[in-house]
Amino acid sequence: MNHLSGMRAFTVVWLGQLVSLVGSGMTRFALTFWAYQTTEKATTLALVGFFGTVPMLLLSPLAGALVDRGNRKLMMMLSDIAGGLTSLGIFALYASGHMQIWHLFVASAFKGTFEAFQWPAYSAAISTMIPKKQYARASGMMSLADSAAGIGAPFLAGLLLYIIRLNGILLIDIATFTVAIGTLLWVSVPQPKISEEGREARGSLLQESLFGFRYILARPSLLGLQTVFLFINLFATFSGSVFPAMILARTGNSALQLGSVESAFGIGGVVGGLLLAAWGGPKRKVFGVLGGMALAALLSGIPMGMGRTLPVWMTAAFLGSLMIPILNGSNQAIWQAKVPPDIQGKVFTARRLIAWVANPLSMLLAGPLADKFFTPALLPEGALAGTFGWLVGTGPGAGIGLMFVMTGVLELVVALGALAIPAIRYAEELVPDHDQAGRGPGTEGSAN
Repeated sequence: MNHLSGMRAFTVVWLGQLVSLVGSGMTRFALTFWAYQTTEKATTLALVGFFGTVPMLLLSPLAGALVDRGNRKLMMMLSDIAGGLTSLGIFALYASGHMQIWHLFVASAFKGTFEAFQWPAYSAAISTMIPKKQYARASGMMSLADSAAGIGAPFLAGLLLYIIRLNGILLIDIATFTVAIGTLLWVSVPQPKISEEGREARGSLLQESLFGFRYILARPSLLGLQTVFLFINLFATFSGSVFPAMILARTGNSALQLGSVESAFGIGGVVGGLLLAAWGGPKRKVFGVLGGMALAALLSGIPMGMGRTLPVWMTAAFLGSLMIPILNGSNQAIWQAKVPPDIQGKVFTARRLIAWVANPLSMLLAGPLADKFFTPALLPEGALAGTFGWLVGTGPGAGIGLMFVMTGVLELVVALGALAIPAIRYAEELVPDHDQAGRGPGTEGSAN
C-alpha cells in the first residue's frame, strides 16, 4: 500500500479529523442539553469537563514520553478508537434506558485518558510531516477544523435532537471515528531524527516523563509564555465551563438558540483559521499570542456577560473565536520552531500541563458558585442586583453573565501585563530555533 506523505498527507489527516470533530461536537452538544434538562444545574456541566480534564492532565507527562518513544500515528489511532468506544458505550446505555448522569462522568474520564496522547502525537507528527515554514499555516488549518466543526455540529445537533434524537446523533459520531482512523491508515507519518536534546532526554520512563518540565524550566521565556496561558485558562474556564447554562437559563432552555451561539463561535473560528492559514500570522508571533488574548477578552468575554439577546451573544462569540486561531497558532508556531521534533511529545505535554493545571479547580468552583452564589445574588431581589443589575441584568443566567464580565477583565489585565515583561515579549529572540547553528541548547541571548 502506497502511503501519502508531506503536505498532502497532512491535509488527508486534517480532513479525517475534521469529520470526526463534527461527530464529536454533535454528541457533546446533545449530551450537554440532555444533562442540563435532567438536572437544571450548572454544576453538572462543569463536572463533565472536570472528569475529562483531570486524567488527561495527570497522564500528560507519561503520554509525552510514550509518544516520543513510540509510533505517533498509532497513538493518534488509539485515541480515535477510544473516542468511538466511548460513544458506543453511551449509545448502549441510552438505548437501553439505563443512562444516568454519573455515566457521563465515567465516559468523560475514559475519553480524556486517551486524549492525553492525541494532542501531543498530532502536534509532534506535524513537525515531521511538513517544513517549518508551513507550521503556522498548519496550525491555522487545525484551528479551522475545530471551528468548522463548531459551526455545523451545534446547529445540526439542535435540529436533529428533535428528529433522530440522541441515539441517532451518537450513531453518526461512531461513524465519523471510522473515517478518522481510515485516513490515518492511508498516510505516512515519519519518525523524527534524533537530536542532541533527544539523546540527553533518554533514560527511564520516569526520567523521560519529567524531561519536558526540566526543558521548559531551563528556558524562562517559554515558561513565561505558558504561565500567561495558565492564568488565561484559569479565568476563561471559570466562566466557560458554565456557558451553556447561562444561555439555556436566559432563553428558557432553547436548544436552537444555544446552537446558534455555539455556531457563531465556529464561524468566527473558521474565519480566524482561514486568515491564519493564508496569512501565516504576524511576524512577531508573541504579539499574535498576547494581542489575540487581549482582543478576545475585550471583544468577547466582557460583552458575552453583558449581553441579554441572541444577536449580542452571537457577535461576541464570533469576535472572540476569531482571535483563538491566531493566538493559538502563533503560540504553536513558536514552540514548533524552538523545540526539536524528537522531544516535542515530552515537551508539549509538559507545556499543556502547565497551561491547564488550574482548569480542574476552575471547573470545580464554577458550577457550585454559579448555582449557590452568583445566580441567587443576581435574581431581582438578590444581594448583587442593585450593584450589578445595570451591567448584566437580573434573573436566571444573569449571575453567570457577571462571571463572564469579571473573568474577561482579569484576562485583559493578564495579557497586557505580560507585554511589560521582557522575557515574554522577546521570547522569539531569546530562545534559538532548534535548527539554528552556533547556539547551544538552553542558551538565551539578550533582547535587542
